[in-house]
Amino acid sequence: MRILLVEDDLDLGDALVTGLKQYKYSVDWLKDGQSALQVLTKQHGKEHFDAVVLDVGLPGVSGMDITKALRDKHINTPIMVLTARNTINDKVTNLDLGADDYMVKPFDLKELCARLRSIIRRGSIGGQALPKLKLGDVTIDTAAHKVFISGKHVEFSRREFTLLNKLIEQTGKVVTREILSQTLYGWGDDVDSNAIEVHVHHIRKKIANAMNIKTIRGVGYIAETA
Repeated sequence: MRILLVEDDLDLGDALVTGLKQYKYSVDWLKDGQSALQVLTKQHGKEHFDAVVLDVGLPGVSGMDITKALRDKHINTPIMVLTARNTINDKVTNLDLGADDYMVKPFDLKELCARLRSIIRRGSIGGQALPKLKLGDVTIDTAAHKVFISGKHVEFSRREFTLLNKLIEQTGKVVTREILSQTLYGWGDDVDSNAIEVHVHHIRKKIANAMNIKTIRGVGYIAETA
């Protein structure tokens, strides 16, 4: 899953990028509100983010301004607000503007990741909890970031897990190579031209006949039952 982090504190931002990657997220980091607003509005559709981790006290355009602008444009990307302000009025204001959740600094990384998983699940399925995804004999525990093949836990790399999760979320639908690439890689990542094909190859070996990943030549892939 791909996260856009918007945080102007360099030390905190660096720590969050490192920590979120350990939890199998692909992370892009912006340090000012104006850049974030441009990416999330003007280029919406070209960039795909599963969630935004958004500092409130940004220079120029504030986190609250960004939240309001996105919701006014009916862009429903889940938003996790981070702030040093902990009054009830601050919380209510951010939530009323359209933020999905709210954490006060300092916070625990493990709790942040758990809350991110929650708002991403709610955003993808209309507000209903869905801790597991299943197709054929493949089960993904999204909360634990684990994959089970015929009930047996099988290790997947961060990007293999993210790609498989994306395909199963869209079972029966073609997922383009562009969308998969945006989901797996950040702006600063070095991406080989055949990277998606390599990941799919490794996944197919691990899932064997538990499900099927069909190649739609020149377009992308589709997940089906075996």
